[in-house]
Order: sequence, then structure tokens, then C-alpha cells
Amino acid sequence: MVKLTKIYTRGGDKGQTSLSDGSRQPKYAPRIEAYGTIDEANAAYGLARLHTTGEHDVMLSRIQNDLFDAGADVSTPAGSVDPQYELRIIEAQVTRLENEIDQMNADLAPLNSFILPGGSPAAAALHLCRTIVRRAERLLVQTAETEDINPVVIRYLNRLSDHAFVMGRALNNNGADDVLWVPGANR
Repeated sequence: MVKLTKIYTRGGDKGQTSLSDGSRQPKYAPRIEAYGTIDEANAAYGLARLHTTGEHDVMLSRIQNDLFDAGADVSTPAGSVDPQYELRIIEAQVTRLENEIDQMNADLAPLNSFILPGGSPAAAALHLCRTIVRRAERLLVQTAETEDINPVVIRYLNRLSDHAFVMGRALNNNGADDVLWVPGANR
């Protein structure tokens, strides 16, 4: 477990922050942007959980923990620490998301149009989660062009945005209360 005894360190006062291996990078570095956006997604999931109960809330709780794992993964450059201490997103976490997507999707009304974020408060919050996760994924893919990034964390984020979309539909009365896009409706 991590033990935090002091919250402020003043270490970032000059625009740099530490990766988990102790190396310093500017706060605008691509890796920092990526895991900062993963953290932002986690906060959005916390808001979504204010509107969920039961198994959906249990899934979101697991996702929040996974997102902390993903942040730890991205903040630890490959080979910078002893592998026994690396915390990496693994394929089983991606597979779990896929299984949950398949279970939720089985009961959904077919999609006949793109949907607009909204419907229930939970669905609207999950659409926000989805868009933040997509941004984190884009940033991480960009970072992977120049730095060694665990490819499984990219797959996890890709699947996670799909998970948020499907769960949002599930929480919109299995799609019956989705808000459909009507192309050109306001011309």
C-alpha cells in the first residue's frame, strides 16, 4: 500500500513533476498529459457512481481501481524499476471489460441512429467518462510513438470507452430512453 503522510511537496512549483521512478519531466510532457487525463477520467467515474447502484456501481468501482493501476502503469517508464514492483494493466482486465460489455449489450435495444449524450443522469455522466477516456487513449497513442508504453493499457482504454457507452445505454432503460441524433433537425 501507498502511505501518504505529506500532501504538498513543493516539488512541482517550477513546472516539473516526478514519474514513479523518480525521474523528472515537465508537467506538459506527453506521458504526464496521458496519465493526468486518466486521472481526470477516474474523477468523472466518481461522479457517475453518484447515479449508479448494484452491479453497475460494482463495475464502476472496479474501473476506478483499474484507472489508478493504469495511471501507475503510464507513470512508470519501462525498465525503470524492478519488474516485480511494476504495476501494469494486464490482458485479464481488458477481457473483463469485454465480458461486461457483452453481458450488458445482450439486453440493449438495437441502435438505429447515433445517440446524444443524455437520457438519465447516469448515462450523461458515463458519456462524459467515455469522452475523457477517448482523450486519454489518444494522448497515450501519441506518447507511444516516441516512448515505450504498455500496449495493453491502450487496449484497456479503448475497451473502456466502449464499456462506458454500453453501460450508459443500459442505464437508459436498456436503450429505450436513449436520446437519438436527428441529422439536420434544426435547419
